[in-house]
Amino acid sequence: MISRLLSTRIRQKLFRQKAIIILGPRQVGKTTIIKELSFTHEEIHWMNADELDIQQILSEFTSGGIKAMLGDKKILIIDEAQRVENIGLKLKIITDNLPEVQVIATGSSSFELANRINEPLTGRKWEYNLFPLSYQEMVEHHGLLAENRLLAHRMVYGYYPEIVTNPGEEEERLKLISHSYLYKDVLHWERIHKSDKLVRLLQALAHQMGSQVSFNELGNICGLDSKTVEKYVNLLEQAFVIFRLPSFSRNLRNELKNSRKIYFYDNGVRNAILNNFSPVALRNDVGFLWENFLVSERVKFNAYHQLNKNSFFWRTVNQQEIDLIEEFGGNLHAYEFKWNPTKKVKLTKTFGNAYPEASFRVITPLNVQDFLLPLAE
Repeated sequence: MISRLLSTRIRQKLFRQKAIIILGPRQVGKTTIIKELSFTHEEIHWMNADELDIQQILSEFTSGGIKAMLGDKKILIIDEAQRVENIGLKLKIITDNLPEVQVIATGSSSFELANRINEPLTGRKWEYNLFPLSYQEMVEHHGLLAENRLLAHRMVYGYYPEIVTNPGEEEERLKLISHSYLYKDVLHWERIHKSDKLVRLLQALAHQMGSQVSFNELGNICGLDSKTVEKYVNLLEQAFVIFRLPSFSRNLRNELKNSRKIYFYDNGVRNAILNNFSPVALRNDVGFLWENFLVSERVKFNAYHQLNKNSFFWRTVNQQEIDLIEEFGGNLHAYEFKWNPTKKVKLTKTFGNAYPEASFRVITPLNVQDFLLPLAE
């Protein structure tokens, strides 16, 4: 199972004299999505940059050498391209000198691939992020009713393709993903030898998911200084394990101005880090699971539909809080997330008085489709 939303968009961009860059965590289907683009074997030259000899070939190549290697093939695929030194410059050379060749590069570490390609490939690339499967894709796969019945299951096990397609094996496969693939590139590129401290940091972040985080506090928990914690958090974010949501502040003196929340791109990975796969009915973190599910799904929704939005959370020093604020079209849109649909929720007067033009909605399992399907927009 792959992301049909992204594969359709990529297919529309083929052979337009730009490189196509696909970024995303390992095991979400970057390789599969390329194979599903209906290329024939005769059209493709495939290079897996996880292999040392491929890294060496690409580190020493010339445009003439690449042309000779490709022969009549018109598609060059470089998988896990972050492994290649100066990859951005090499992609630029191919794009400029071999305009008839479609280059597709994938990477599971944006801190290596994206940082190296942005300057050399300015104006020469289409770039896309691939995430674990989304709520919208699963609704399109087997219907709204079926997917909504699985919400509690998704909150525990998440949306990695391998997890969705192997029911009954979720725990074993999630442990493999989290232990073998999750931060492989972080350890490799930064040559981090104290992986036990990185694991403790991930566990601390998993416990504080959806809460404000302090680098000093995390450092005390993990035995790291705050600068190292911030560095690791940056790397984990760029490796598509976690992402940050900044605080919103405009009008009020008591709004938190430089705070952040941290979320996981996938609930299942978060629960695997804590080795907690208890059903929703037996958990005391269900509110945080629901919040992480909705915020991460909204990230996917906005990315796949190319919606240019600024996203925040809002909180005051008096602990008044709103889970998500989106700014787009010159307007503010505030959202509260509640797993229990019978719980009464009102917009805090402090926020309403400060931002009277802002809209406000409460998202529960009863109206989640209005938030995560295109009809909402």
